[in-house]
Amino acid sequence: MLELAAVILDRLRAGRRIAVVTVTGVARSAPRGVGSSMAVADDGEVIGSISGGCVEGDAIVLARTVLATGRAQAAGFGFDDEAAFAAGLACGGRIDVLAYEVRAGDDVARAALERAAADRPVAVGLVLQGDAAGRILPVPDGPAVLALAHAPRPRLILLGAGEHAAALCRVGAAAGFAVTVCDVWETLITPERFPDAAERVVGDPAEYLRGEAGDRVDARTAVCVLTHDTRLDVPAIATALALPVGFVGALGARRTIARRAELLRAAGVEDADLARLHSPLGLDLGGASPDEVALSALAEIVQSRHGGTGRPLRDGQGPLHGTLGTAPAGPDAACALGEGRPAWT
Repeated sequence: MLELAAVILDRLRAGRRIAVVTVTGVARSAPRGVGSSMAVADDGEVIGSISGGCVEGDAIVLARTVLATGRAQAAGFGFDDEAAFAAGLACGGRIDVLAYEVRAGDDVARAALERAAADRPVAVGLVLQGDAAGRILPVPDGPAVLALAHAPRPRLILLGAGEHAAALCRVGAAAGFAVTVCDVWETLITPERFPDAAERVVGDPAEYLRGEAGDRVDARTAVCVLTHDTRLDVPAIATALALPVGFVGALGARRTIARRAELLRAAGVEDADLARLHSPLGLDLGGASPDEVALSALAEIVQSRHGGTGRPLRDGQGPLHGTLGTAPAGPDAACALGEGRPAWT
């Protein structure tokens, strides 16, 4: 529900009635995890997805039933045997869902949606059983309650505003990061070049990290140094490595990287901290254009964040989505029944 907050609020304000279908359980494998939601408006509009297409038709029928009856509806989709595989979830798993109406007059639901739409942290409980099924609770705890949570988007700080930064801003924002771009050249930091940036900062990258950004970074923050100027990137990297961020990367040829490492050691950076630096930045995808380099860099950020192997999925064994269904796959997270503690806290 919270992942669709902005759109749901818009439709409620327009006088539409909205039914939401939320995944409450996953068996084996599924395209999306527990807490994922789609919504259906009373005018037939469908918002979001819970399976990538294979059960959306049944989910829409379920949502329309809720709008017609005013009562929450639970259901399960998918199959448990190979003979029925072709007619079920393409991934071969099963999902359980609850469909319920989100009402404009529900103060708890509305407040939660407003916080999520503003990218602020919020957690609520969704009652799954009994006469209160579908009710949104202000406290995400209790028996047969699914805890839904929204965390602010993870931050991606780009230091340098060249073409590689512009490309990485595009793909990073599309992947759900709140992107900040910082450069000393005001002519490069423009809305036209960085329309997807959450922040555009003109200033010295290291000073920016030491000041404003240093108060707002955490383990979900990635910093990428793209300045191509040793005078700027050495102090920026040294500052970034001293912050509690989850990822620090820097572009550069191998000769540049070796020289930069010498300068960083001379500046007092310990080898243990240098080992945290991802440079050359990116996974080996073979591309060379700014967009391809950006995709390579983002792939390494995501791989590092989630602990992936970086190998082709066809070379692996077991579930494709790891712990999907028991841990959040993004800023909107869900807990197991009754646990009451959002996984992102």
